[in-house]
Amino acid sequence: MVSSFLPTPNPQIQFRQLLEDLYQGRSLVDFTGGQLIPLHSNDLWVVCRGVVSLSAIQTNGEESLLGFAVPSMPFGLPLTRIESYQAIALSSVSLMRFSLTEVEKSPLLSRSLWHELNRRLRQTESILALVTHRRVKERLEQLLLLLAQEMGQPTEDNQGIRLPIKLTHQNLANTIGTTRVTVTRLMKELRQDEWLTLDSQRYITLQQTGYQTLPEG
Repeated sequence: MVSSFLPTPNPQIQFRQLLEDLYQGRSLVDFTGGQLIPLHSNDLWVVCRGVVSLSAIQTNGEESLLGFAVPSMPFGLPLTRIESYQAIALSSVSLMRFSLTEVEKSPLLSRSLWHELNRRLRQTESILALVTHRRVKERLEQLLLLLAQEMGQPTEDNQGIRLPIKLTHQNLANTIGTTRVTVTRLMKELRQDEWLTLDSQRYITLQQTGYQTLPEG
């Protein structure tokens, strides 16, 4: 159970400061939302701004979500054994690229990347654990709570957490093992329950009055 999802950005801010201090003058690489990010066998990407979706393409063409790389998290082919691995920008993103040689030569960078990689591993395990919930609605709630914990931004009135990415109902359905039609129905129920809201741009905000009523466990 994801019991709290207030963002805890301090370690990530410290890591971004470390990158700026160690690699001053290095150019960032920018991608727009929806753009496929090129992956190379000897390079790692580190997210400096935005959110990247990490997934695998199945033989039937369906996409299986593996996780999200948020600021400070590394991703790339050296960190996976999945042949159909792909990374897509879910928002405007800025990335910093490192070769494996650079990482190996910098103990400080290696330790910091290891910490962030462990953080992403815990995120992936949380996504896998969603299937333990029998009720599909619980899976959806827990997925949204996890996303809020990983990347959520408090609203101006501090009465909710806004997700800075747009996920289709099909994306959500693939992640929790159900159909798009079911997710559409459940999202409508959650809006009626005032558990979440959608703004004019279709961004999701989890409302405090809703998520605080979830049971622990």
